Formats: sequence, C-alpha cells, structure tokens
Amino acid sequence: MNNIERNLGKVQLLDRSQDLNHTDILYPFALEELLCRRVGEGANAIVHIWRHPQAFVMGLKDSRLPNAAVAKGNLERQGYRVAVRNSGGAAVPLDAGVVNVTLITPKLQGNIDFRKDFERMYRFIQNALQFWTDGVNKGEIIGSFCPGDFDLSIGNQKFCGIAQRRQTHAIAVQAFVIVEGKGQEKASMVKTFYDEAAFGGNQEYEGKAAQPTFPLVTEHSMISLAEALNQPFTVEQFIEGIHHAISEFTNEACKPFTPDELPSEQDIQAMIDQLRKRYDISSLEA
Repeated sequence: MNNIERNLGKVQLLDRSQDLNHTDILYPFALEELLCRRVGEGANAIVHIWRHPQAFVMGLKDSRLPNAAVAKGNLERQGYRVAVRNSGGAAVPLDAGVVNVTLITPKLQGNIDFRKDFERMYRFIQNALQFWTDGVNKGEIIGSFCPGDFDLSIGNQKFCGIAQRRQTHAIAVQAFVIVEGKGQEKASMVKTFYDEAAFGGNQEYEGKAAQPTFPLVTEHSMISLAEALNQPFTVEQFIEGIHHAISEFTNEACKPFTPDELPSEQDIQAMIDQLRKRYDISSLEA
C-alpha cells in the first residue's frame, strides 16, 4: 500500500459512538459537511465515529423511485428516522449495532481518482479487524444493499459498504459497518423498502424490471461481524480496533476534539435545514 492510501498525517478523532441523543439522522451528515469544509481550509484530517439508534438513509437514486414517499412514510410509522444523504451510495438501515466511520481528508490537487480514497478506507477497516480476522475482502457482493466495487465482506457476505462526499478541497469517505445483529434482517428490510418504493408493495420486484435502477437485494447477502466471526463481538471491540487503526495510519499522536472545537449547534442545525430542504423527497418530486 502506498503512502497516499495509508498515511493520514495529523488526525483529530471525533468519537461520538456513545452519543445516541441526536436522533435527527441528518445531524452526523450536517456535522461532517461542516468538518469537511474545515479540513478543506487547512485543518487536520478527521476520523468521525458515530451510531444512530434507528434510522434508514436513502441514496439520491432511491429517493427518485416512484413510490419513495410512500415507503418513507411506512418506515417512519415504524419509528425510523428517514432521510436522503448527500453522499453516494444507496439505501442503508442503521441501528445501535451499526458503526459509521468517516475519514475526512484534504483533497490533493489533481486527485480525481476516488478509488484511492476508497482503497484507504478498505485498508483502514481491514487494519481495525486484524486482531480478529485476516479474511476481509473487497469487491461487489451481488444481492447486497448499497452495492459497489468496495463492498467489504467475509465469506462472500457483506458487512460494510463505503460511500463518498467530495467537496472542492476535502473528501469525506463514509463506511457503515454492521458489527452486531443479524445481517439477514437488515437485507430483508431493505428488500421490502425497494419493493414498496418501486412498486408500491403490490408485487415483488424480482424479474419485474428489465433494467432496475435500484439494487436487487437478497436476504443472505449481508452479515454482521459478530455472525461472520462466529464469536461474541461487540461495538466496543470494533471501536477499539478503529482506535488501533488510527495509530497505524498516523505519524503523530491522535488528538481528540474538545467541545469548543466543534461547530456550534446553531451552525449544525442550519446545515441540517439546508440538507433537508435540498434533498427532501417532496422537493425532489416538485
């Protein structure tokens, strides 16, 4: 692995994995949008770790499915916080057993190859899990939700997907990692979402669309790390692994954020409002 893929330089750590009080699912995305701007202005790279108790995050293409608003309403009635994210990728369900890890780094001049940034995240997650397994692979897992070339898997079942948000001078690479729980249940939930969003729940989508614009999810494509490792494995253990990976990818001690270094709650809320207005399903349909 070359230096671009590995070396993060000086890093600040923002570990919000124990903060489940901000239930607006756009909160972490708004926070990262502001932090990404800060890195683009010359601040150190940032590692952001966060979780959400019960949410469903759509990709932009998902939000344009004909019955997306109906599917969104069904999820909200079940208690899910639903939003459309401003990064790439497709639908992802979140709960307390899913750890989200974001690497926010400066965008090097002339860097238009997103694969290098994805490769670094792959190596980062691989490093975080090195004490438990050497079987982390990359490559699209057919039937998974939020599929892509950088699906991370164990035993040909996906436990992690990667998306990216590119600003003019900084990049945020986001990974969702299913640590605890049952991958099959999450896949079944996303499959139901696409069935409802594409066809209003009146028919199964498999075989109905000649050129589907959404992932064809199968229930056995996804797995949690606890299931894949076939041993008790917790969010806390994975986050310990992330902390170790940070030390491996930096050349100086990692500095944690202090409260006064974070964007103000007022600025974060203003960004939430901006993202919701820009990516709201009703706005997209108008």
